[in-house]
Amino acid sequence: MTSHPVVLVTGATGRVGRLVVTGLLRGGAHVRALVRSPQASPLPPQVEITQGDLHDAATVTKAADGADAAFLLWPGFSAAGAAPVVEALTGQVRHLVYLSAARLQRDEHGPMPGVWSDIEELIDRTPGTRTFVRSGGFAANTLEWAEQIRAGDVVTMPFPDAGRSLVHEQDLADVAVRALLDPRHAGRAPVATGPQTLTCHDQVRIIGEVLGRPLRVRAQPAEQAREELTRWMGALVAEQSLAYWSGLVDEPERVTTDIEQVTGHPARSYAAWVRDHASTFGAASS
Repeated sequence: MTSHPVVLVTGATGRVGRLVVTGLLRGGAHVRALVRSPQASPLPPQVEITQGDLHDAATVTKAADGADAAFLLWPGFSAAGAAPVVEALTGQVRHLVYLSAARLQRDEHGPMPGVWSDIEELIDRTPGTRTFVRSGGFAANTLEWAEQIRAGDVVTMPFPDAGRSLVHEQDLADVAVRALLDPRHAGRAPVATGPQTLTCHDQVRIIGEVLGRPLRVRAQPAEQAREELTRWMGALVAEQSLAYWSGLVDEPERVTTDIEQVTGHPARSYAAWVRDHASTFGAASS
């Protein structure tokens, strides 16, 4: 790869994507972003903006023209429509980095079943090189508790004893940037997790400690959670998610050191993530 590679970033205005953009700029890359609405884009002025839609293979082909590498973050819970987009990207760039999801229970390895494994299979059938950044659960997903925490001291959720090794989005971006700029990571699939396994009780306690107020958890009936999740992600994914979280009570997610091996710095803690987002939960961190 050239000393100033051209890197296309999809999902560039999202939680992980915008951090990937920042990291690539710091690394000396020429960053091109595929966005739907250039006028509303909050990206830095040195980013080359290309208007398009990730679900439109023609605009993806145009955006990838002349790029050396690309970062793919596929939205949603289905791989429907992904095949022509993957072909459009890999037909243009030499290296593709895909933000996937990891299987983390016991000694399980490989991608999480579903959209993540489906897209990895699509990419494996294409030319060029690839790196799969297999993520643990996003710490940012716990922002769904913010409204409850701003309103009171009780957080309701299903399976509060589930053990997760949640990962900071900055760590995911750091790994992705290394994979995009350093060819030594081609063909690898680092598994990115936080530095410790915490139950949801632990996570809520840590949020309370950062905010300086006691918080407690109330278990949500599984059927009620199923109804809410189905409205958001569909019945199949909702059922799979609940089954997975239920399994984490007795078989919590494991922790890896892949973030440190790739980036040279240890994974950020959940407490550090909460401090970075304390204002969203209703108070500034001290």
